[in-house]
Amino acid sequence: VSWTAMIGAYAENGYAQEALQLYWHMGLVGMLSNKVTFLAVLKACANPAALAHGKLIHASVIERGFDSDNVVGNCILSMYGKCGSPEDARESFDKMPQRNVVSWNAMIAAYIENGYCKEALELHRQMLLEGMIPTDITFVTILNACGSLGSFEAGKLIHASLVGSPLESNAVVTTAVVQMYSKCGRLEDARTMFDKTHRQRNVVSWTAM
Repeated sequence: VSWTAMIGAYAENGYAQEALQLYWHMGLVGMLSNKVTFLAVLKACANPAALAHGKLIHASVIERGFDSDNVVGNCILSMYGKCGSPEDARESFDKMPQRNVVSWNAMIAAYIENGYCKEALELHRQMLLEGMIPTDITFVTILNACGSLGSFEAGKLIHASLVGSPLESNAVVTTAVVQMYSKCGRLEDARTMFDKTHRQRNVVSWTAM
């Protein structure tokens, strides 16, 4: 437990190299990683320079049988996204025995983080077809993709799907809608949305407008 706690402490506080060094030393002295160890050290791999480490740790996850764990699998998707390798993320995503909404969100985010916005939109459509219910995180990330692409029509359809749902009054989501319309050059639509959300406004909403 102390090894895992120390690896986690390093990773959480930005000492990725130290976390990785301790993880590999842990293996050299014969200590076996558990689920919590993998979750901690995968966070330390969340940058392109650590992709090789991430792939080796992913292989260890498979070897130890933790690849079927949904939480670990989702962490691997996020790791590959932050490492700049959405292809590896997608390969892992497709192999997951079970996927929850966090899995879909992580894969969509991995695409968007690396500029694969069209692929993110396609995956979002697939997510809906498979009956997954989007969360606030889903809407924020996919609206960002629409804005990055300048895809007003897709963004408008996603905005329409919010109407009548509990997320319609979510300040983070409504701000994402304003930002999407703004990036698409639809300033009147952005202002109309902004004016409708006076009860949910915060400093981020004002800044976006």
